[in-house]
Amino acid sequence: MTHDTSFSQSVAAFVADWNSARPTMTVHTSGSTGKPKAIEVEKARMAASARMTCEFLGLQPGQSALLCLPVEYIAGKMVIVRALTCGLRLLPVEPSNRPLSGLDKSPDFAAFVPSQVYETLRFPEEARCLEDIGQTLIGGGAIAPDLQERLRDLPNPVWSTYGMTETLSHVALRRLNGPGASDWYTPLPGVEVGQDASGCLTVYAPRVNPARLTTHDLAELRPDGQFRILGRKDNTIISGGVKIQLEDVETALRPSLTRPFIATSVPDGKYGEILVLLIEGCPMAEDLLNALCAKCLPVYHRPKHYFFLDRLPVTVSGKPARKEARSIARAMAGR
Repeated sequence: MTHDTSFSQSVAAFVADWNSARPTMTVHTSGSTGKPKAIEVEKARMAASARMTCEFLGLQPGQSALLCLPVEYIAGKMVIVRALTCGLRLLPVEPSNRPLSGLDKSPDFAAFVPSQVYETLRFPEEARCLEDIGQTLIGGGAIAPDLQERLRDLPNPVWSTYGMTETLSHVALRRLNGPGASDWYTPLPGVEVGQDASGCLTVYAPRVNPARLTTHDLAELRPDGQFRILGRKDNTIISGGVKIQLEDVETALRPSLTRPFIATSVPDGKYGEILVLLIEGCPMAEDLLNALCAKCLPVYHRPKHYFFLDRLPVTVSGKPARKEARSIARAMAGR
């Protein structure tokens, strides 16, 4: 187990704050669509969220919980809260892309972001450690199809999470492996989901938030309450009257365009806005990219321009920083 002084201090400060008489704590949103914002939440509701997860996963007092996510954001905070509330043994490891590299035994429970799982699977010994984790959660960003395929045969349950800061981490899970693998999320007990007039998911989880929340996630619902996410409402652009979902473009291109990239848009006098790609690394031939896109995308969903930069904008949790990406693209396009 490894953790640096600053991470240890962050964990200790959180535990001290949790054990204080103050009934609320300050948490910050991820900033994937804009500037992170601070919100005050009740500790009692955070504890309720922790119990919902531990009960759903069957976690028992004394079992180990790996903490390898930043404490500054809700996912990391909630790993600690689950340990403190449900009697789990906390294993703090400094957040990195290879959090299992220093472990000699697999934990009973762990939560990761996709990039950590991707890197872990590249190293056989760490991959074996991942396989032996009792319950694994993956959240904080989209799970690419090839990564999901690599997880499909792992022996112990691996779950994709759905949630947000306002719901104090996840309120729904879907299995990524085994006979129960599915594209559909199952809400945790006591959580109700619905849709607004625009097709966006609504979430009512009174144990963690008294308000019915309307998300920006376009969703499809089943009568039994399960749902799947189709994309973000604010990640939809309309170019020349054609509606384009940015996530759909990225999903279609990801198997062929192996470099990190983000689909975004810039204003256009003729079409209103046009689709463009930000691509990490040195420039590639436009003819090559056009040919690649032609194989993967319908004609009206193909990027009009490609911009190259040393590093893509991402949030602390590794999500594409969409608002920043759009600003960068507009600056590079001179619009």
